[in-house]
Amino acid sequence: MFYAVTPFRSPKREAYSKAQAKSAAVEALPERSSSFEELLLPIQNLIGLHDVKSFAEELFAFYTINEWRKRYHLRRDTLMHHMVFHGPPGTGKTTVARLFGDVFYSLGMLSSGRVIEVERADLVGEYIGHTAQKTKMALEKAKGGILFIDEAYSLARGGETDFGREAIDTLVKGMEEYKQDLVVILAGYQEEMEYFLSLNPGLSSRFPVKIEFPPFREEELILIALQMAKEKDYKISEDGVQALRTRIRAQMDAMDFGNGRTVRNLIEKAIRKQAHRIVNENLFDRERLITLKASDFY
Repeated sequence: MFYAVTPFRSPKREAYSKAQAKSAAVEALPERSSSFEELLLPIQNLIGLHDVKSFAEELFAFYTINEWRKRYHLRRDTLMHHMVFHGPPGTGKTTVARLFGDVFYSLGMLSSGRVIEVERADLVGEYIGHTAQKTKMALEKAKGGILFIDEAYSLARGGETDFGREAIDTLVKGMEEYKQDLVVILAGYQEEMEYFLSLNPGLSSRFPVKIEFPPFREEELILIALQMAKEKDYKISEDGVQALRTRIRAQMDAMDFGNGRTVRNLIEKAIRKQAHRIVNENLFDRERLITLKASDFY
């Protein structure tokens, strides 16, 4: 199944389009619009992820320089922005891909900015020729935006006779065909991704942007939890934060630790337990409704 994420057509995009039209009518290049800073804000507000933020700043700088080069009738570069996101689950790879779709669209680097999220089952068929057909369909759907392939290394897990190799070859051809209006992002564990990129000659060089998504530190996970709670109109009491910290520490060394996903599960479970507690107390004032206490995390 394909999952399409279409960027929100916000007023800032309309303002940006008007700014583009205005700049074409005057000789001087306008200063960077505040909407650019607003566009960067969701990325800068992410917890951790320093590589992501650095790349976003470089992208804005590259766009700005190209606008100035246009003003002086200089040749403007077109760079490949295909990427590899490597890191464990729950470190924000899918979230960042969606944000990048919005950024690339707003900067005019992609025509739609939609993000098509796929995995092995969406690309690999069951008989000869089926895989190429499915992969071409995914590329066509993603044209104008981003094709995000989660756990991309799984395309190579079946060995030489597996149809996943056909998906890789078709992907490489499609990247060349749609190179002016497509960004492909591969995501997965670092070691597995390095092996995957070694399977096809020239595959690694087609992904010049490699961004690390390291496991979150304990304090970063606490900040993520506080942010998640705030977004849902909750707050966590001081004793609640300590209880949450204890739960996080107990799970961080587990093989299946999910970083941000684990934190989200802990917050959602605490919300359910808080609801049960309040109903039993039969007291429904605002402070009780918004506060997650230590007992809600056990």
